[in-house]
Amino acid sequence: MTDTTIDYEITHKLDTTGLLCPEPMMLLHRKIREMKGGNIVEVLATDPSSERDIPKFCTFLDHKLLKHEKGDGLITYHIEKNTG
Repeated sequence: MTDTTIDYEITHKLDTTGLLCPEPMMLLHRKIREMKGGNIVEVLATDPSSERDIPKFCTFLDHKLLKHEKGDGLITYHIEKNTG
């Protein structure tokens, strides 16, 4: 059995289900700009390209990808905004 306990608080949610590239990334970029450093957003996606784009987005902009989970066609991400 997998432990799915998280030890952080999700402060924002972004549902991009049903949207295709580039819309999920545009919405994520806007949401991150609205957030304070250290806040965490949960992103729900169905676009397979998000599995390539979101980790690269986090790496390039120095955000922390806390969770990347896929199941039943839904992809879930938890991203902590950088504090810099």
